[in-house]
Amino acid sequence: MLTPMQEEIVQATAPVVAEHLDVITQRFYPLMFERYPQVKPLFNQAHQQNGGQPRALAGMILAYVQLRQSPQKARETLEIVVNKHVALDIQPDQYPIVGECLMAAIGEVLGDAVTPEVADAWSALYQELADLLISLEKQRYQAFEQEPGGWRGARRFRIAKTHQESCVIRSFILEPEDGGQVAAHLPGQYIGVKLTIGGQPVYRHYSLSDVPNGHSYRLSIKREAHGVASRYFHDQLNVGDTIELLPPAGELILAGNKEPLMLISGGVGQTPLLPIAKQALEQGRSVTYLHAALDAEHHAFADDLAELRNAYPAQLNTVTIYENEAGGNHQGRINRSLLSDYLPAQARCYFVGPHGFMVLINQELERLGVPASKRHFEHFGPAEALNAA
Repeated sequence: MLTPMQEEIVQATAPVVAEHLDVITQRFYPLMFERYPQVKPLFNQAHQQNGGQPRALAGMILAYVQLRQSPQKARETLEIVVNKHVALDIQPDQYPIVGECLMAAIGEVLGDAVTPEVADAWSALYQELADLLISLEKQRYQAFEQEPGGWRGARRFRIAKTHQESCVIRSFILEPEDGGQVAAHLPGQYIGVKLTIGGQPVYRHYSLSDVPNGHSYRLSIKREAHGVASRYFHDQLNVGDTIELLPPAGELILAGNKEPLMLISGGVGQTPLLPIAKQALEQGRSVTYLHAALDAEHHAFADDLAELRNAYPAQLNTVTIYENEAGGNHQGRINRSLLSDYLPAQARCYFVGPHGFMVLINQELERLGVPASKRHFEHFGPAEALNAA
């Protein structure tokens, strides 16, 4: 807990830290990787290069400074961080590394402005944040371990089957090597994957692309031209090979009660939305499913959606938009007019895809009167604000 003097110092210096926070976080990561190279595999280096990870860290720190006097709101805001950490098996002994390097970065950027009193105050603030995250993560680890089929840390799974969903997306059916039960996840969640590539550990998060069944998980992974992990899945792994999985997590889950749903996906953004669609249909809710793909060759899960249409003809309406060719229901890109044509009254909307795609969808849904409380989305990577502009 901060002393009254430290509280005053944090409030007084927060505007200065906020003004320089982007520079601080950009310095922080190289500094940490230099001092503690063992933590580097926990971070997707593509997100370092495009600035996504530093922006996410800066956003988290600012949010906590603003919300820490409202503990419940602070916990809700940190939920996305807890989910990412749980799916990476982050442990308490890693937090001092972050704290040391963050304070060193603040000192380098702000120089003489960081007096011993200012350093102590911000160190205390970081420790308060770290203690809260450690507590929340401990609760999650313990709860999952106690579930039927749950586990602690990494668990080895075998690739039982693969299926090519499109020219760039392949599904991997994973069953536990120990033959035991598989803990249920909530439709829409992702799972942590630990690989060993070139003798080095590599961590990633991938959406679970099917509803829970008690004996396997399905990951559907797009092969990225420069993706270290995705190319390893597509080019190196085969049926019978094993990988390690960490606990499932994620906050993109079905909400509400009986409202109709509009699910809007771009490319591989379908992976968390397909299980949400199945769950909603089983509950008797109506679903409008809009999917944008480059063309028929890139259109994944067409068979899955056809099966759902046959099973729920009165509940499910599917709309396909091909950007580069005819053959779907529409050609071009999703825009406000198309959204307006298909948007059910009082709908709860979920959308996942590339960042620019989600920015557009979020803006157009807002203009169509969909409140923020009914707009749900997920980033495949560090969380970024959709209204940053």
